[in-house]
Amino acid sequence: MQTIRLFVGYLNYQHIYTLFENDKHFSHLADFEREMAYRTEMGLYYSYYKTIITAPSFLEGVQLITRDTVTEHGHEINTLNRFNLYPEVILAFLYRPFRALAKSANWQVETCWQVNRGDLRPVESCEGIGNPHYFYITGVFVVAGTVATSLFYLGVLVSDSIFGGILSVLCFAFNHGEATRVQWTPPLRESFAFPFIIGHIAILTYIIKYRKSSTAHLLLLISAAVPALLFWQFTQFAFFTQICSIFAAFSMDLVPLDTAKTIIKSHLSAFFISFVMLFGNEMMIAALYFPSIWALATVIYISPMLAGIRLRPLYLLILALIFGSITLGLKVGFSKGLGIEDDAHIFDILRSKFTSFANFHTRLYTCSAEFDFIQYATIEKLSSTLLIPLALLSIGAFSWDFLSKTSLLWRTLENEDSEYGEVIYNLVQLICSTTMAVLIMRLKLFMTPHLCITVALLANSKLLGGDKIAKTVRSSVLVGLVAMLAFRGIPNIRHQLNIKGEYSNPDQEMLFDWIQSNTKQDAVFAGTMPVMANVKLTTLRPIVNHPHYEHVGIRDRTLKVYSMFSKKPVAEVHQTMKKMGVNYFIFQLMNCSNDERRPECVYRGMWDEEDPKNSARTSLCDLWILAANSKDNSRIAPFKIVYNPNRNYIVLKI
Repeated sequence: MQTIRLFVGYLNYQHIYTLFENDKHFSHLADFEREMAYRTEMGLYYSYYKTIITAPSFLEGVQLITRDTVTEHGHEINTLNRFNLYPEVILAFLYRPFRALAKSANWQVETCWQVNRGDLRPVESCEGIGNPHYFYITGVFVVAGTVATSLFYLGVLVSDSIFGGILSVLCFAFNHGEATRVQWTPPLRESFAFPFIIGHIAILTYIIKYRKSSTAHLLLLISAAVPALLFWQFTQFAFFTQICSIFAAFSMDLVPLDTAKTIIKSHLSAFFISFVMLFGNEMMIAALYFPSIWALATVIYISPMLAGIRLRPLYLLILALIFGSITLGLKVGFSKGLGIEDDAHIFDILRSKFTSFANFHTRLYTCSAEFDFIQYATIEKLSSTLLIPLALLSIGAFSWDFLSKTSLLWRTLENEDSEYGEVIYNLVQLICSTTMAVLIMRLKLFMTPHLCITVALLANSKLLGGDKIAKTVRSSVLVGLVAMLAFRGIPNIRHQLNIKGEYSNPDQEMLFDWIQSNTKQDAVFAGTMPVMANVKLTTLRPIVNHPHYEHVGIRDRTLKVYSMFSKKPVAEVHQTMKKMGVNYFIFQLMNCSNDERRPECVYRGMWDEEDPKNSARTSLCDLWILAANSKDNSRIAPFKIVYNPNRNYIVLKI
């Protein structure tokens, strides 16, 4: 079985790597083109890896990112605290000695050649593990490859069959495009963290199934939870759903007391280790995860006092009230008491989905497809490959078997030894993951893999007839099932492999060349969030705003920067830019476009909603466009257009 786990992990790694290369022709790009290919926040994250590997020493590089004055010009920030940059720190820590060792040993770890780019100037392109970009993405894809390994093991655990593991991995492969986006966006935090999250779920499932409670298993859980928490801010919300799922299984008497204590100790330990390593990240305190740990710990440790309650609905109600009141009480208490508002936008986003509430910040999220409700096309794709129908069949078959063996009304001593604790945990986790995906499409990376785990239940010999069906008949049915999955699944894989592209962005390349040649090294830039990340990465110029939006301070900064698209008076906006220390503002004409279908989702409409008192004034967008077309700066003074070669990127001097 170990061999199969390693094999499927390697296949997943190779598949991801191939898709990435096919999409961007990464091997033939120059390093500066590779930097531009890391769009939006990806470029921001990679810039810190670049900072560390180009610093005189590793420690000096780490000091530069923990005392950063370039990312948010005007004040110093600890980017390790803010941006979950431990993946970059670890990869840089490994790259520096590797490169030095390769050089001293005369290893050929990088091959370079000149690439002719037609009308553009020729560039040098280097590939090989010795290239910093290749070292970085290889690290990402090696970690991401383990997702298939964990899914295989989870399939085996819930089905008691190696075939269940194979079924789970095949479902993942056949629905790969709806299960992950690491192949398109390697530097994102989820690319590093999700493999540890699903690995943690696999370890937890094993511990629940076999009722483990030793120190070794405690440390095993911590070893997976800490990297997950360090690598992605959203992990704490994912772990909150895990706490809720464990609560459900424990309340049904399906998790032994000692095992539950081991699990909650691991979460508490992982939280404090991560909190310290992230230099006291305030958002961790205020999020639902930390309060829910204490709530579940309370439930676990007082449950023996409630052992006399035999009426299950009453027992569940009491535990639910305890769990819910402590979680919400501590959440509100920590947020209000410590004045932490960093996660307020998350609840604003959820509020905007069910009410008419909206503000500038929620529009920036919800107008993006990945933060919208899950699309019907996604459900259609997952249904056409039979993933959703088979998952529903698995749930139905399991529910029939479970309910026939379990008393829903009365608790009995026998229930403490009931089967299927690990399955109940994973099914509740599936419900949580599906809820997240339905609300925010980007989170389908949690739902789809868990649907694959659920399908593996069909290989469990205790379900769908159990021992009444001959082994040969059951095996034949499962083989037929795989054939049905492959009928639509294999074309999906072929479609992915047929995606061919070649990254090129000559307009942005010209812009960055101009910045390098015509501005001072300490010139401060502002602009739209995606462009600012690449400005920092490629030109090394200070910026005032960036795409990492999970902090109340940067949301306020971005609102001020984006007033350049408002209807405020020119003089007022100019004064705002001057106070922030901005020297140049970069924007694209498309930033000032209209959308008759969704007018609230363009900057013009957002500002009419945000600043109604100025809604009757002329939009600054119209002034920028008029000045760009007429080459007359009189109407936008004291701003001045200093770069406008191709009616795409425009640079205003403040």
